[in-house]
Amino acid sequence: MPTIDRRTFLKLMGLSATASSAAVLSACSDKAPSKTVTPAQEVKISSDFYDLPLKGNVRILHTTDYHGQLLPVYFREPNVNLGVGKAFGRPPHLVGNKLLQAMNLKPDTPESYAYTYLDFENAAAKYGRTGGFPQMKTLMDRLRKQAGGRQNTVTLDGGDLWQGSGTSLWTRGVDMVEASNILGIDVMVGHWEFTYKESEVLNNVALFKGDFIGQNVRVKEDSLMDDKYTALVDANNGRGLYDEDVGYAFQPYVIKEINGARICIVGQAFPRTGNANPPEFFPDWSFGLREDDMIELVEQIREEEKPDAIVLLSHNGMDVDIKMAERVPGLNAVFGGHTHDGVPEPIKVKNVEGHECWVTNAGSNGKFLGVMDFDIQDGKIKSMEYNMMPVIADALPADKEMQAYIDQMRQTVYDKNIVESRVKEMFYSKDRLGKTFAEILDEKLAIADRLLYRRGNFMGTWDQVLCNALREEYNADVSLSAGVRWGTTTLKGDWITMEDVMTQCSMTYGETYVTEMTGHDLLNILEQVADNLFDPDPYLQSGGDMVRVGGLDYTIDPSAKLYERITDARLDNGHLIEADQTYKVAGWAQVNRTPDGRLMWDVVRDYILKNKGKDNVLKLPKINHPKLVGVANNPGIADYPGEIA
Repeated sequence: MPTIDRRTFLKLMGLSATASSAAVLSACSDKAPSKTVTPAQEVKISSDFYDLPLKGNVRILHTTDYHGQLLPVYFREPNVNLGVGKAFGRPPHLVGNKLLQAMNLKPDTPESYAYTYLDFENAAAKYGRTGGFPQMKTLMDRLRKQAGGRQNTVTLDGGDLWQGSGTSLWTRGVDMVEASNILGIDVMVGHWEFTYKESEVLNNVALFKGDFIGQNVRVKEDSLMDDKYTALVDANNGRGLYDEDVGYAFQPYVIKEINGARICIVGQAFPRTGNANPPEFFPDWSFGLREDDMIELVEQIREEEKPDAIVLLSHNGMDVDIKMAERVPGLNAVFGGHTHDGVPEPIKVKNVEGHECWVTNAGSNGKFLGVMDFDIQDGKIKSMEYNMMPVIADALPADKEMQAYIDQMRQTVYDKNIVESRVKEMFYSKDRLGKTFAEILDEKLAIADRLLYRRGNFMGTWDQVLCNALREEYNADVSLSAGVRWGTTTLKGDWITMEDVMTQCSMTYGETYVTEMTGHDLLNILEQVADNLFDPDPYLQSGGDMVRVGGLDYTIDPSAKLYERITDARLDNGHLIEADQTYKVAGWAQVNRTPDGRLMWDVVRDYILKNKGKDNVLKLPKINHPKLVGVANNPGIADYPGEIA
């Protein structure tokens, strides 16, 4: 697949010199955004809800896990987020009223709508969508002004910024890079960013006006001597090889001078990228937790750079961040991502030196903005204060420049030369050629018969749609869909659009497959994924949710050992899964090989269109909720729609 450079992308958008200049020219356009929201004055939120005067002299703004969502969305928080081991009952493993109580928040408020699943549909009708880059830009500018100007702030992004929407897939993340430049992101780390080709990643890093960092991303030793990789680095002005001696692919940290204080920001990409995503996309890079390297690096920074504060910008996941904060001396705060946890208050931990470190995580989909103020005097931190602000879209006017950029970008024409699949011509839809992104994404497919959501440790209703589509495509006994935490929510009675489908499926390896699998191997897959989720050691967890399974019910005991968690697995017809019997299993998003099946979003679209009724309603006859054992007293579960033993 050809790399999209900035010039090509802007030409396709019909822009002239720069995206921002085009945005200014079209800011007064009569064209409505593709998804409109209720006027802000109709939302009952106090006028001072977003007032936050600076307490100190340094303000850090933090976002993470946008997953390509430029416009306001609905996103339901989980009713199941189980904590095991030391994480039992500790944030983020509290849901619903338990979370509100722990954080001293009241029900039926903007905060309860943002942080919990409680009464979600009524709350969504009351408060509307959340997030949106135009609204986030307005909020950031407001908070920067309240801090005395942008020079007193630094804006961090925790990764998973460039992936998760149709437009980010079709532009290879360029749309998100341009938008993040308008937003004013100063520093970022990555995870799904690395699921584009290395050349595309480096092109985007070059386009990004901030610093792309990561102490745990290394150039493989063989690649350091490879002429092809050397040429790739040279073609990108040296990007992709920051330090040949250590092997850093990107700068490991950056020092920002903010209002007279020196703030060091250390980068940590997702450590398990090489296991969780196809290595073919990043053949020259390796990843890892690299805690020992982190300890050594922070000590070196303390001795040589003598910063006033050291913070970690991380895509580890919150439980991993808590453990790392305990074990790495010298960190004052962690700004985390990956696990999509919206936690209003920081988790304060003591490290091995006895000093306190604040661990935060700013949710996903642009729903939240983390704000940490430091009062630094004479090289010492006198105080710290943290607030996480829900981004209620209707309560924030859209920034005109950002909205104009998004509207213009969505008028880009779907072009075969930039969006065809990496494998075969069959993997792009010819009927979309010549249409604009907006025309494709605004297609109405069916009306939802219930709330369609994904987030939670086990099956979501959107996951069931995906699993049903796979089973129908291949006439399979069972279907498997990854327990990823991205994917927006569709309200009951709303039209399911192609944009909704793309938020569930958009990735660079969306091909589907069908295979024959023994019952033994099928159950082992479930066991191994469960261990990734429920191993008591956070360093051995992958940070996702349980694999979604269609056509099959099972019982799981999260507290049991590996290969002892899954029991009583049965097909929908009641057939008990037998170890030596063969079953037809369908899936998508293979990590280790490229399947030959159609792309997932086309499979899902066709399923929805075929199975909607004459009233245009898509009905789901069954949800494969697993039966749960040993979780009744866990504060990380509430209102579970399946059976609890």
